[in-house]
Amino acid sequence: MQNNGNEIKGYKSGFISIIGRPNVGKSTFLNRVIGQKIAIMSDKPQTTRNKVQGVLTLDEAQLIFIDTPGIHKPKHKLGDFMVKVAQNTLKEVDIVLFMVNAVEGFGRGEEFIIEKFQSIQTPVFLVINKIDQLHPDELFTVIESYKEKYEFKEIIPISALEGNNVERLLEQIQRYLPEGPQFYPADQVTDHPERFIVSELIREKVLHLTREEIPHSLAVMIDKMERRDDKEIVNVMATIIVERDSQKGIVIGKQGAMLKEIGKRARYDIENLLGSKVFLEIWVKVQKDWRNKASQLRDFGFRDDEY
Repeated sequence: MQNNGNEIKGYKSGFISIIGRPNVGKSTFLNRVIGQKIAIMSDKPQTTRNKVQGVLTLDEAQLIFIDTPGIHKPKHKLGDFMVKVAQNTLKEVDIVLFMVNAVEGFGRGEEFIIEKFQSIQTPVFLVINKIDQLHPDELFTVIESYKEKYEFKEIIPISALEGNNVERLLEQIQRYLPEGPQFYPADQVTDHPERFIVSELIREKVLHLTREEIPHSLAVMIDKMERRDDKEIVNVMATIIVERDSQKGIVIGKQGAMLKEIGKRARYDIENLLGSKVFLEIWVKVQKDWRNKASQLRDFGFRDDEY
């Protein structure tokens, strides 16, 4: 099908929001569906900060997924931004996937999200993730605990990590999508520029390697990204932003060992993304309390006036 904006009879397309509490596996699911890493993954909550759009093009449909920041109680302006982004997507999409953790049970966080569904007409699927960690006999109890809370259009248990039942979920999504055009070329998997994904890959490595105090006070800026004249190497210059001098010391590490390891792991993923050798330079900079300063949030790409 050509990407000419014209509808072909019977072809379906639409936008699907993945919403849920932090750390329920939204990014893992998105990467599984798209077939490559476009959203960073971490065992630390609130990893996703922006809407990450993933595009899956099939013979009969194009599914455009939006992986939203986990909904949580904000503690700073960045937190306000993240929750606002997640809530606003409910009004913009054709289907909402409400993803929950099978082993955590229903809590105040889930109740808060379900309250947001009362004001929308969008079909909501309950996606119970991480069933690979749950005994099959316990799944029925989990399903029943949610069924009485809201009238979900579909309830589908999956394991995003193992891939269990993901194909069935995709089939059900296609059933509910409206007929429409192919919005993106068939070989495009995200609408984010490469610079954004490169910054996210670097941030992921810091999340994986540093202690608990670092993750939420971290941002990554791509200062320069350009292909050399010989076109075989891409130069990437990036700055890791933290809030305190002590955090800067942790990220750099003893004799620069931590920063070297961050760069080594990030370069591997960036080379896979770009299909080229990468020369990566990373600096670390302190900007005190940046998460509470609107001007710095805008500089780092967090613009709440866009949502």
